[in-house]
Amino acid sequence: MPGMHSGLTDTNQVLVSAFKTALLHQGELALLIFTLLAIGWVASREFLRAGAVGAGMLRSQAGRVQPEPIGRRVLRIGFGVIWIFDGLLQGQPAMPAGMPSQVIAPAASSSPRWVQDVVNWGVTGWSYHPVQAATAAVWIQVGIGVWLVAASRGRWSQSAGLVSVGWGLVVWVFGESFGGIFAPGLTWLFGAPGAVLIYCVAGALIMLPIRYWQTPALGKRLLQGLGLFLVGMAVLQAWPGRGFWQGRTAHRAGTLTSMINSMVSTPQPHFLASWVAGFGHFVAGHGAAVNLFAVLALGLIGAALLSGRRRVLWPTLLCLVALCLADWVLIEDLGFFGGLGTDPNSMLPLILLAIGGYLALTRPLTAAEAPTAAVQAEPAAAAAERPARRLLDALRPVRLTRGFGAASSQLVVAAWAAAVILLGAAPMAVAQANPHADTIIAQAIDGSSASLHFRAPAFTLTDQAGRQVSLASLRGKVVLLTFLDPVCTSDCPVIAQEFRGADQAIGAAGKQVELVAVVANPLYRSTAYTRAFDRQERLTGLPNWLFLTGTLGQLRHVWRDYGIAAQILPAGGMIEHSDVAYVIDQRGYTRTELDFDPGPGTASSQSSFATELTQDAEHLLRSS
Repeated sequence: MPGMHSGLTDTNQVLVSAFKTALLHQGELALLIFTLLAIGWVASREFLRAGAVGAGMLRSQAGRVQPEPIGRRVLRIGFGVIWIFDGLLQGQPAMPAGMPSQVIAPAASSSPRWVQDVVNWGVTGWSYHPVQAATAAVWIQVGIGVWLVAASRGRWSQSAGLVSVGWGLVVWVFGESFGGIFAPGLTWLFGAPGAVLIYCVAGALIMLPIRYWQTPALGKRLLQGLGLFLVGMAVLQAWPGRGFWQGRTAHRAGTLTSMINSMVSTPQPHFLASWVAGFGHFVAGHGAAVNLFAVLALGLIGAALLSGRRRVLWPTLLCLVALCLADWVLIEDLGFFGGLGTDPNSMLPLILLAIGGYLALTRPLTAAEAPTAAVQAEPAAAAAERPARRLLDALRPVRLTRGFGAASSQLVVAAWAAAVILLGAAPMAVAQANPHADTIIAQAIDGSSASLHFRAPAFTLTDQAGRQVSLASLRGKVVLLTFLDPVCTSDCPVIAQEFRGADQAIGAAGKQVELVAVVANPLYRSTAYTRAFDRQERLTGLPNWLFLTGTLGQLRHVWRDYGIAAQILPAGGMIEHSDVAYVIDQRGYTRTELDFDPGPGTASSQSSFATELTQDAEHLLRSS
C-alpha cells in the first residue's frame, strides 16, 4: 500500500523552509522593535536634556549606580551567554520535525510511564505546531540570554533570573524528562540531574536581592550544597548492580561503555570522534578502574566542598573544573553536535555555578561597595505611597518619558530582550490554544493542495445501508470524497480517522458537509465489508458518512473518472490504490485535490490532514 514506509524526516524541505521563513519574519519584527526602542530612548533623553529637571534626574540616576557582586556577575553573564547559545542551537533546520521524535521521546523512553505521560502531554503542542514551537524556543532562549547579559542590577535583573527559572523548569520537565532522575542508570557522568536544572539554580540566585551577596554566607551554602550533591552522586556511582563497574561483560558493553559508544556515531569533527572512541576502548578494558576513579573524585571533591575550609577550596575548584571538562569532552561529547543538540550539556553550567559560589564566598561586597543607607531607604519611602497613586503617576506621559530617557542603554536592551521573549511566546501560546495540528505537517508529507474548478464526474452507487446514492443527490452540500479499501489495514484506517477528525472539527456545520468514501477494492466490495469497516473505525455514529460501493463495472467507471488506480498486487492479494481526496462544492464542482497519503499516521499528522480538509470545507461554506 502506498505510504506504508513514508514518514516526516528531519530534513523535510517544506518544514525547513517554513521554519527559516518564520525565523526571518520574526527576526525582522525583532529588529523593528529594537529600532523603535532606540529611537524612543534617544528622543526621550533629548527631551530630558532640554530641561534642568531632566538633567538633574539623569545625574541622580548616574549617582545611584551600585556595583554588582562579582560572583553574581559571573552567573548572570555566563548563563546569559549559554542561553543565547542554546537559542542559536534551536535554530538548526532539523529542530521542527526532529525535536519531538529524536530528542524528547528518547529521553523519556526509559523513565516510568507517568513521566512519559507528562512529557507526551507537554510535547503535543510541539508535534502539532512544529514551526511555531521551534521558532518560539529560539526567541525565548535568545531573549532570556540577552536580558541576563544586559540587565546588571535592580528589578530588571532579578526579573531576568525569574524568567530564566520559569522557562528552565519547562525545559527540564518536558524537554529533559525531569533530567532523567526517575530513569534507571542515573549518573552525574551522563549529565544528571539535567543541565537546565542548573540554569534554574543560577536564575534563582540572580533573583536574590543584593543584600544576600554582602556576606560570605551565600557562597558557603552554595558550595556546601554542591558538595552534598557530588557526594550523593558518588554513592550512586558506586552502587553495585548498575553496570558502571563493568567495562564489558561476556554478552554486552557496560553502561558507561555503551554511552560513550553511542556518542561516537554523532556527526562531529573527526579528531573529537577519535578521542571519544579511544576513551570508549579504554573504558571497555578498564571499567572498574575508571568507575573507581569517578567515585573517588566525586566523593573527595564533594567532601572538600562540604568542609567549607577556604585553604582547600581553590585546589578543589581546580580539580572539579578539570573533572568536568574531561567528562564534557570524553563522555558527554560536548553535547551540541549532530544537528539536534540543544545545549552544551551539564558540565559547563556546573563549572559556572561552582565558580560563582567560590567568588560569592571569597569576594562578597565590601562595606564601601554596599548600598548606602539613603539609597536603601528610598524604596521604603516610595513603598509607603498608595499603590494606585504611584501607578497613575508613573503612567503620566511626562513621567514615562522622563523614566525612559533616564534609563541606561543596558536597561533599554533588557526591555528589548523581554519583547523578544514575548515575540516568541505569543504565537506559540495561540497555537497551543488550537487543538488541531497545523496543515504544514500534511503539506510536508504530501505537498500543497491543487486548486481546481470543473464539474465533478457523476456517479450513482450504493451506501453501507443498501440505499442508492448519487452525487447529484448531495447537491447543496460540500462533499469531501476519498477512496478506501474496506479490508486494508495500513493507510485506509488512518485516512478514515482523518475524515472523522474533520467532521469533529467542523462541528455543527457538519450538517452541510457530506463525508464520502468509494470502495477501492475490486475483490472485497460488498456492503458487508463496508459495514464491517465502519464498525471497526467507529464511523457508524456519523450521520453524514457514506461508504459507497457497487458492481465492479460501476466502480471501475468511477475510478477512471477520478483518476484512481486500483489493482491487485501479486503474491498476497493486497490492493494498491491511489490515496487522494477531493473537495466538491455545493454546486457539484471539484474545487480542490489533495494527495492524501497519510505518511507516518501519527496523531499530529492525522490531525493535520483533518485540519486541511476542515479548512477547505469551511472556506466553501463561507463563500456560499
